[in-house]
Amino acid sequence: MKSSRTEIRWTVGELADRFELPTHVLRHWESMGLLAPERDSAGRRRYREDDAYRVAVIVSSKAAGMSLDQIRSLLDAGAADRHRILTDHLEDLAGRMAEMERSRHLTEHALECRAHDIATCPGFRSHVADLVAGTKRGFMPAGARVHTNPGHDVSGHA
Repeated sequence: MKSSRTEIRWTVGELADRFELPTHVLRHWESMGLLAPERDSAGRRRYREDDAYRVAVIVSSKAAGMSLDQIRSLLDAGAADRHRILTDHLEDLAGRMAEMERSRHLTEHALECRAHDIATCPGFRSHVADLVAGTKRGFMPAGARVHTNPGHDVSGHA
């Protein structure tokens, strides 16, 4: 009997376990057009190795901060906006990395500062003077939302 990597078939549970995902996540991704598993004669999903690679791409892309809509465009060979989506994502990552660097710098300063009330420290105050002056709106990237309680979004901006 000839063996091939493409002969591997997983059930929804087996593939979900492989990626430590609940099965409903794979079903949701299928409903969003990200996955299209084969069906056996009883209508049960059967995933091949190519499907596992698609799941790996989805999981990795989500970990990189991409939305399912962005990922769908990346997995669509005919998507015309792939380059724009990736460029926009890189710009978003650069902004988030700059905010993380600022946060790290402020945290390091607070850790080393002798002031018990960090708001009275001249060095720390100089780091947040742009917020006080109104030239910068908080530490959250533009458009970000902070969840304060379920079902209620509050802008992350000061």
